[in-house]
Amino acid sequence: MKFSRWVFLLAAIYGVLALVPMYFQESMVARVHAPAITHAEYYYGFIGVALAWQLAFLVLSHDPLRYRPIMLPAAMEKLTFGIAMLVLYLQQRLSPLMLAAGCIDLLFATLFVLAYWRTRDGAMLAR
Repeated sequence: MKFSRWVFLLAAIYGVLALVPMYFQESMVARVHAPAITHAEYYYGFIGVALAWQLAFLVLSHDPLRYRPIMLPAAMEKLTFGIAMLVLYLQQRLSPLMLAAGCIDLLFATLFVLAYWRTRDGAMLAR
């Protein structure tokens, strides 16, 4: 149980620290990673949805057994970004820095599945 709490708490903290600054970096992202962002709604929409997931991770960290069913969709959230970054990098359409971010998400996806697996006994006892 302690493992699951820490995994989701660390994921939430990491996610908030990585995402919140993005709200103030649109022009810098356009300069460093040209071309400019042409659909700002996708940029800000991504940040908002991702931040909502960080709140879900925080809730999960407080009571992993109660919210255990959300662990697998949480892992899927991490997998979709991580796999997309890996594929884009292999197509030479992505910087190594973004690949690193994707790899961190793949690590968290693995930890989320492990947390799900490790809470199975407690979930069965709660029934």
